[in-house]
Amino acid sequence: EEPIEQGAVGMGCQVEILGFVPQKEIVYNKLLPYADKLDRESNDILAQIKGNLGRAVQLRELWPGVLLWTRKLSTYLRLYGRKFSKEDHVLFIKLLYELVTIPKLDISMMQSFARLLINLLKKKELLSRDDLELPWRPLYDLYESILYSKTEHLGLNWFPNSVENVLKTLVKSCRLYFSESATQEMLDEWRPLLCPFDVTMQKAISYFELFLPTIMPPEQHHKGFKLWFDEMMDLWVSVQNLPAWEGNLVNIFARLANDNIGYVNWDPYIPKIFTRVLRSFNLPVGTSQMIVPRYLSNSYDIGHVVLWISSMLGGPQNQVQTQLNGLFSSIASFYHPSNNGRWLMKLMKFLQRLPASVVRRLHRERYKKPCWITPVPASHRLTDQDVTDFVESMKQPVLMAMFSKTGSMDAAQALQNLALMRPELVIPPVLEKTYPAMETLTEPHQLTATLSCMIGMARSLLSGGRHYPEGPAHVLPLLMRALPGVDPNDFSKCMITFQFIATFTTLVPLVDCSSALHEKNDLTEMVRELCSASAEFEDFVLQFMDRCFALIDSSTLEQTREETETEKMTPLESLVELGLSSTFSTILTQCSMEIFKVALEKVFNFATTNIFETRVAGRMVADMCRAAAKCHPAESLRLFVPHCCNAITHLTANEDVSNEEELDKELLWNLQLLSEVSRVDGEKLLPYRTQLVQILQLTLRLRCKQGYSLACNLLHHILRSTALTYPTDYCSVPGGFNRPLQEYLPIKDWGRPGDLWNLEIQWHVPSAEETAFVFYVLDLLLQPELQRLQRYAQGEQDMSRDDVLQSLCIVQHCLLGAGSMLRPLDGRTVTGLVPSMVSLEETKLYIGVDYDESRENYREAICKVMRQLLHYILEHSEDDTKSLFTIIKIISDLMHFRGSHKHEFDSRWKSFTLVKKSMENRLHGKKQHIRALLIDRVLLQHEMRKLLVEVCEYKTVHQDLLRDLLRLSTSTYSQVRSKAQNVLFTALGTYNFCCRDIAPRVLELLEPTRTDVTQQQFKGALYCLLGNHCGVCLANLHDWDCIAQTWPSIVRSGLSSAMSLEKPSIVRLFDDLADKVHRQYETIGIDFTVPESAVLLGTCKYQIDVSKCFIVSIKSDTQKHHSFVNVIMCVIRPWKFEHIAIGFLSLLLRDDYPLPAPAVLFFVQSLNHDALVVRKMAIAAIAGILKQLKRPRKKIPVNPCDISGVTEPEGLVAGDKPGNDWLQYHGDSLLNTQQDWDNFCFVEKTHWGYYCWPKNLMVYAPAAEQPKDLSAENMNEREHVIYDHFTEPMFIKQLIEFLSLEDRKGKDKFNPRRFCLFKVPTSEHNNHGSGDKSTSRDPRKLHWLFEMLMECPLESRDPRKLHWLFEMLMECPLSGEGGSFVDACHLYVLQGGLAQQEWRVPELLHRLLSYLEPKLTQVYKNVRERIGSVLTYIFMIDVTLPHTLPTKSPHIAEFTERILSQLKPLIEGDEEIQNHVVEENGVGEQDERTQAIKLLKTVLKWLMASAGRSFSTPVPQQLQLLTLLFKIAPVENDDSYDELKRDAKMCLSLMSQGLLYPEQIPTVLKVLHEIAGSSSWHARFSVLTYLQIMVFYNLFTILSNEQAVQDVRSLVIRLLEDEQLEVREMAATTLSGFLQCNFLAMDASMQTHFEALCKTRLPQKRKRGSVVDTIPSVDLVRRHAGVLGLSACILSSPYDVPTWMPQLLMDLSAHLNDTQPIEMTVKKTLSNFRRTHHDNWLEHKQQFTDDQLVVLTDLLVSPCYYA
Repeated sequence: EEPIEQGAVGMGCQVEILGFVPQKEIVYNKLLPYADKLDRESNDILAQIKGNLGRAVQLRELWPGVLLWTRKLSTYLRLYGRKFSKEDHVLFIKLLYELVTIPKLDISMMQSFARLLINLLKKKELLSRDDLELPWRPLYDLYESILYSKTEHLGLNWFPNSVENVLKTLVKSCRLYFSESATQEMLDEWRPLLCPFDVTMQKAISYFELFLPTIMPPEQHHKGFKLWFDEMMDLWVSVQNLPAWEGNLVNIFARLANDNIGYVNWDPYIPKIFTRVLRSFNLPVGTSQMIVPRYLSNSYDIGHVVLWISSMLGGPQNQVQTQLNGLFSSIASFYHPSNNGRWLMKLMKFLQRLPASVVRRLHRERYKKPCWITPVPASHRLTDQDVTDFVESMKQPVLMAMFSKTGSMDAAQALQNLALMRPELVIPPVLEKTYPAMETLTEPHQLTATLSCMIGMARSLLSGGRHYPEGPAHVLPLLMRALPGVDPNDFSKCMITFQFIATFTTLVPLVDCSSALHEKNDLTEMVRELCSASAEFEDFVLQFMDRCFALIDSSTLEQTREETETEKMTPLESLVELGLSSTFSTILTQCSMEIFKVALEKVFNFATTNIFETRVAGRMVADMCRAAAKCHPAESLRLFVPHCCNAITHLTANEDVSNEEELDKELLWNLQLLSEVSRVDGEKLLPYRTQLVQILQLTLRLRCKQGYSLACNLLHHILRSTALTYPTDYCSVPGGFNRPLQEYLPIKDWGRPGDLWNLEIQWHVPSAEETAFVFYVLDLLLQPELQRLQRYAQGEQDMSRDDVLQSLCIVQHCLLGAGSMLRPLDGRTVTGLVPSMVSLEETKLYIGVDYDESRENYREAICKVMRQLLHYILEHSEDDTKSLFTIIKIISDLMHFRGSHKHEFDSRWKSFTLVKKSMENRLHGKKQHIRALLIDRVLLQHEMRKLLVEVCEYKTVHQDLLRDLLRLSTSTYSQVRSKAQNVLFTALGTYNFCCRDIAPRVLELLEPTRTDVTQQQFKGALYCLLGNHCGVCLANLHDWDCIAQTWPSIVRSGLSSAMSLEKPSIVRLFDDLADKVHRQYETIGIDFTVPESAVLLGTCKYQIDVSKCFIVSIKSDTQKHHSFVNVIMCVIRPWKFEHIAIGFLSLLLRDDYPLPAPAVLFFVQSLNHDALVVRKMAIAAIAGILKQLKRPRKKIPVNPCDISGVTEPEGLVAGDKPGNDWLQYHGDSLLNTQQDWDNFCFVEKTHWGYYCWPKNLMVYAPAAEQPKDLSAENMNEREHVIYDHFTEPMFIKQLIEFLSLEDRKGKDKFNPRRFCLFKVPTSEHNNHGSGDKSTSRDPRKLHWLFEMLMECPLESRDPRKLHWLFEMLMECPLSGEGGSFVDACHLYVLQGGLAQQEWRVPELLHRLLSYLEPKLTQVYKNVRERIGSVLTYIFMIDVTLPHTLPTKSPHIAEFTERILSQLKPLIEGDEEIQNHVVEENGVGEQDERTQAIKLLKTVLKWLMASAGRSFSTPVPQQLQLLTLLFKIAPVENDDSYDELKRDAKMCLSLMSQGLLYPEQIPTVLKVLHEIAGSSSWHARFSVLTYLQIMVFYNLFTILSNEQAVQDVRSLVIRLLEDEQLEVREMAATTLSGFLQCNFLAMDASMQTHFEALCKTRLPQKRKRGSVVDTIPSVDLVRRHAGVLGLSACILSSPYDVPTWMPQLLMDLSAHLNDTQPIEMTVKKTLSNFRRTHHDNWLEHKQQFTDDQLVVLTDLLVSPCYYA
């Protein structure tokens, strides 16, 4: 959003004041009433920030100096935008970049710097790549060290959850400015990780997605995306099974497409792209479909898909649009409201975001101010025709989605954006749905849906434009028809109607222009129509008011409540109240004076002739009166004030009234009315001041609580209206409508946006007279109350509790009313809380009030009296909780209130953004909001300045107030405590460093030595430590000094006398505390060093004489850390606190500083503690400690080419190549002697060398060069502790017993945390480390040990190092001894080991395969499943990825051939294949056939297992097995089948969903054609179900091949004439589905073909007595086929009536009396037609002629049972 060019004059003088041209400031600041002061103010603040920030960096004082001033910089950005010069902008960014990338920087600091940096980089058009270049590597190091931290899982680092998103956003903001050589460097860095079998693949691709820069000028493209585009695209196209990283690739491509429209040629890939997009919606197709779970979890991100599609639109051929039409027509029926499922959310999101994305692109191409980023080339911009085509393609699905189950919001947003582009296409069909919806009484959901869509399109409708000039004519009919929606009985309808009316009236001046018809004669036809229609406006307003009065009458308290219920408003009522008052005030704001006067008269009469109760109806009426008074105060006050004042004076004339407990309703109602009407422009109130003050004096001392509360409200509103700064008019045209029609025709302003440069805001700024009035009222009414309270507090005067409360109430409302005029509390600053070399002063903002020093400072006076009163009450009557509540509120306002509250501001900001979203124009941009919205935004800017007094200095006044609050927070009554705590937490977050002052006072209460602490105080103190969910948490401040006090105190408090674990609330508190500390703790930095580069940047910013600033060395925090650990340890405590203590201790492990020896001893001993919780924590901690103690191993670089003796080939070659052969496992050259072992080069990581080599490959040096194992003498203290315990047999024995206990019987899994405990010592102590690793376990734990032994230790280990282990495992896995369980475990272990080694053990894989092949005919199911899974891993390496050489590991093709030869007996035989239940491996005469069946069962398990895991599908091999599967698969949906049939069905379902390469399609179809000719009808039936899913899941790929489409069509039409009835019916269903998803088109040739078939003559029926043929004649089959064909066509469009449909229905009806099965088909079709078209029959009727309708009605109405 850029500012529009203002007058150059204004700019000129601004530059003079500022001394620079600002980058981009917040324009709303220029519209504030005190705008002229802001330039000087911002300059002062900026100079302060620059000076102090530079100084802090040079002094290397990160905390508090740098942190505080960077925070001030981000506040500056919120207040003024980027109001600094370009040089400063670049310097700020470079400085922060240096700070963020400081290694080992404290995490919370890193995050706050990063957030600021993101903010500075946000507007990318301000800085070009020439202005700024950032290095990418520091950012990568930071990201790697946090996201792939080597120590976090060991508990040595604690990162907050948000850190990942912050870092990602940071990289996204910076990648624009990476150097041009960065792309190549990144490719060199991450390409070696691209090994698809390894987890590193995911890492590499996600790095590419995040870091690769895509915005570069075209002349640099060869250094940018051209380096990687083909490589990644080939990879994407060749992956078939959706691995987790495929989504990341899509995200890269989407970003690339969006940043380089017109520079990338997507055409060859488009069908593939659309096929994959369609697949990723996971739509249900066909009858029985199994979804592969990873398809759900790894599907594409809709936002990126949308971006990609919208970026590829346009261009010369615009091929994408045709595919998009195809996509929408294939999924259109899923949008129909009758369909629902988990896929619906995705489809709706897609629908909602696509138009928004196209609008963004159009804005960028046509309206955006050009900047340094390369514009879209003219050849590829969207033409008007492109836009029209796009809107046309989306219209159908959006109109259906309007009534969807998920609500109409998505459709409404889509329509809003479509209407911006082409109103004439989208608005009329929605109007057609809206008018009937307004008439209907039975379907209110239609009304809510259509209205919410109309609200989004309001501006497009009104502005009409040349394409849609008739738009505005609909406004009045729509408004008049919406009125019945104001309905007291239907809440949601009522709310949407209010919203609808408010939206339209905001945009339209309600002025009667009909007289212009006679006075002007130059009007166009359209304008004349509007002028004559506008005569109805007055009618509309009055009718609306009648509706509202009816609504109010039906919601008075007497009517809606029983006597017993509460008198407050229910949440629903308050929403209606809000809707009513805001709509009414909008209407009155937009009225002409004539209409306003009529409305005012009507409201006045309604309000004064009735008396309302003040809680519900009264509030609504008073709101309507307030709305009237706000619009035209002078006219309204003239009526209301005298009336109310007279009534009140008259009613209080009697002396006794002031002492009555219950007041007359009339008096209360008039008071309420007066108090609301007085919320108007203060200037207009002044004439009535004497009357108003008189009323206040009469009513403030009423006895009745309801009475004096209303009087207090009146006081508050009068003060507020005169003291605040606010805009007074919100009309949609500056200057209002009170001009004669000759000069000004309001019709011209329908739907006109506000003009930011001529807003002409009318501000109310308090005048001298008003200020005097405010202080007059305070002197008159506040002063006496304060004196009275003070006398009471000093014990000189007695007051009842009610009197005290009443006085407090008056004080509170005075403070709320006049708060903006009272200057803030001041006094001495509390010093010495924190050492700093940089000034920490606060910045003062001018908020439009000049405080008058001569008058009394009431804020201080109130403060003084309140503190006295508070102490008096706490001592003498602590149970007066109501007064305490009020005092707490007053204290809060004394500290923070300057005229507006934070929570009110937040909710207004939220509602502002909502309204802005629903009414903005994203196409033209440039802040074209309506005037009222812009004024609101300026007011919010003013309020934000009032509230952003953050980072305040902590003064003694505040110190006193906070101590009072702390006393209240630990007082006797829980409600008082909790209210006081909330205020306390807010205050702690406001003042600098005050926590250090308050925390010790809280901890005093937990001291075990104190005996005078009550339980309430103890609980209060704990709550103060806990904090609330958004404020500060004292127990976990990010600072050593504070933690060193609080944590030991919490642990010690267990010994306090007030502590009792019997009280569940206290136990729960301790649990919450421990839990919160664990959740929020982040590792705190110890070493704060600032690198030289940053210091230099700091210096170049401001030339300070460095010699003066002596640099202070940081007194390192290490001693603090050390002593702190010891303090926590030496406390002795009950068990509960022991757990808390060990928890806290484990948080203190860190990777840069080892734990002191006593703590190590403590943890080692806790390994054998009685409590399971403690043991678990200790296991985790010891793993961390061992990691701390591990000494670094020596690494040396090697050159792979020297070892292999092969030079690396040019270009990309991956896979098993000569260059990496030496990494693989060779049984003939194993290392058997110590010398071989020492001289051999081991490469531990499995991915090195598969794709390409890293620039320098580092490997561990040979064993001889590594540091020696420690001997007992050389160990340090910590190592001694561990060594001694772990070599002592007793300790080990007990440890093992404890580890063997099961947590939960039978639920134990292998625990990686425990494994960490053993992994570290064994890699450390080579010679005597093996003894403690696999001590005997009981046999139930067999699988446990197996898992532990295999998967984890073999991860990242060179296979040649562990050759003995592999050889042992290979000996004979399936011995059959010990039963099937042991066999399955054996295989599992082996699989785990080999899977970790991936492609490096081809020889072992071959040996395993040849071992398993004869054993595939296993009997046991669990062994079969395991073998299937092992086979998947064996063949996983056989992939067809680009640039990859054929693998040396086993090939699927050879394996399948061998298997097929064994399955021959099954393929050739024709009889049905039964599952032979022979469950012993009996040797002897099992015929070939039984063996084959057993083999088949195992093969099915393998196919199922590999569907989810491998990267590419072996399609040719699967096809060879297809025929067999089709034979077995069952046809009916019945789950009682045996395993074999179920598996076959599952395999078919999984295979049919597979993604096919274009070149595979013809072969698949060929096989299907062959099977369709088979003799088994089961096979023919299954071909159709297979075909349905296969076509839909490869839709666009098949569509791009003409021949394939023809083949599918002929196959289906051929099967329509099958002799088996079930096959024919399935063929019809399939055909109907293909027609519905637009795969086949309904053309003339198809229609004539079916019609011809229908006319086949049936043979004459024989005489009754003869035997009827059982086999249907050929003729009957053909005739049935024709009827089925017609039926398929009719059912293919369930929700509309295409032109060809009526004729087909007529054809069909002719066959109603044919023989079965034809008659049945016709009946089913007709009843289905009736069911699906019933809802919109009125529309659909139009398509038929009268004669056809007669026939049809006959058919559909009379059930033809007698025909």
